[in-house]
Amino acid sequence: MREFRRVAQLRTASAFRNHLSTSRVPLEFDEDVKSGPDSPLGQPYVLGDWTIGNRFAVLPMEGWDGDVEGRPTDLTKRRWQRFGLRGAKLVFGGEAVAPRVDCRANPRGLVLTEETRDDMAELLALLLRAHEEHVGSTDDLVVGLQISHAGRYCRPSPGGRPEPKMLYRHPILDERLSIGSDEAVITDEQVEQAIEDCVRAAVLAQQAGFKFVDVKHCHGYLGHEFLSAVDRPGRYGGSFDNRTRFLREVVAGIRSEAPGLEIGVRVSVFDFIPFQAGIDGVGEPVPFPGDTYPYAFGGDGSGTGIDLTEPLAFLDMLIGLGIHLVCITGGCGYYNYHIMRPCIIPAKGTYQPPEEPLLSVARLIGVTAELKRLRPQLTYVSSGFSYLQEWLPNVAQYVVRTGQTDFVGIGRMVLSYPEIVADVLNGRPLQRNKICRGCSRCTTAPRNGLVSGCYLTDEFYRHRPEYEQLERIIREQ
Repeated sequence: MREFRRVAQLRTASAFRNHLSTSRVPLEFDEDVKSGPDSPLGQPYVLGDWTIGNRFAVLPMEGWDGDVEGRPTDLTKRRWQRFGLRGAKLVFGGEAVAPRVDCRANPRGLVLTEETRDDMAELLALLLRAHEEHVGSTDDLVVGLQISHAGRYCRPSPGGRPEPKMLYRHPILDERLSIGSDEAVITDEQVEQAIEDCVRAAVLAQQAGFKFVDVKHCHGYLGHEFLSAVDRPGRYGGSFDNRTRFLREVVAGIRSEAPGLEIGVRVSVFDFIPFQAGIDGVGEPVPFPGDTYPYAFGGDGSGTGIDLTEPLAFLDMLIGLGIHLVCITGGCGYYNYHIMRPCIIPAKGTYQPPEEPLLSVARLIGVTAELKRLRPQLTYVSSGFSYLQEWLPNVAQYVVRTGQTDFVGIGRMVLSYPEIVADVLNGRPLQRNKICRGCSRCTTAPRNGLVSGCYLTDEFYRHRPEYEQLERIIREQ
């Protein structure tokens, strides 16, 4: 098993810089992080009629603690309160919310329907109230909601058995889900129903008070799978124009049914072939029966390379649709987690990181910077920062200061350290005991039917009964 130097051991700027150099990680950072009025991270950002108070964003996560009907529980409400007190002035989606019960990714995921609309409004109110009490005014706070159809990864029923609604047969992923027929491939009529469902959910999000919706196109879910549906016949597959028709029709429906509601898109702008555990459990690409791998949007055909030609065409389409807000990510947590969620300890049942995790961070940051350089008309939210740990503020300030992104998105770190943004912007030292260490407990827990949360640093979860269950699962690895 490969061993990587832990970021927590890199206590000085010189140690961090030397490690980046010896590991050939193309990542820069500022040694001194500024606070107060001179802070690049504390500068407001004007987007249309919005003034967003600083350059931090909360990234959407997939909660596993709703009830069977998709309503938030007290655990969900606690998480949204912590979103509010974190200090970030942009909440990019908050949580993956399904437009119907049967298209959520887990049996405890949230669902937005007429019956649950007021519950979502309550979550928003909790966030806003926590922000007012602990941070200050909400006038410069912008909160959106992510609309997420799980597609191939639908697991809506108790027990979490796969109930895929996929767009095409995939020679590797079908085998992993034990799919042996075309039964799970949805028709164009079912696609049209999914479009109607997403539009209806956006209308309800607007009624609940959200300022925008994120039409999810990442991490292997339905929107993302459209982008790689090169083998699908008909109106929603094959050509780039057909593969992006789903988004265009969702956007047209939202514009018609929810006028004034803004739209953002979180998109995996590159993908790799699925990985598997190889020698000593280290991840390696799954052998593919062909000369090129065609199912990676933003891929170069090799399975592990990047070609931004189609992603740039996708961004051009967003510009043409009047969509200004885009969140950049890559890959899929189900089959190549390391390129989108770098960690030192993988989730149970996956594979050991095949590369220095900081290389994965640098790849995400570098791709975002290149897209922003080539298409500066858009407003960018970047991903992959949690693994930087103590050095998150330093890298974040550098990429914002040098114009490589507009907002720094933070995901897992919000579970362990909700006050990190406030501490950074106010010049307070980071609380090392709260920093996310990339241990993957927050992923291993829901993969095994336990509620989501940080079981390593959050005392609340350490005192829940699931803690001992999770530790037992980890020991059995």
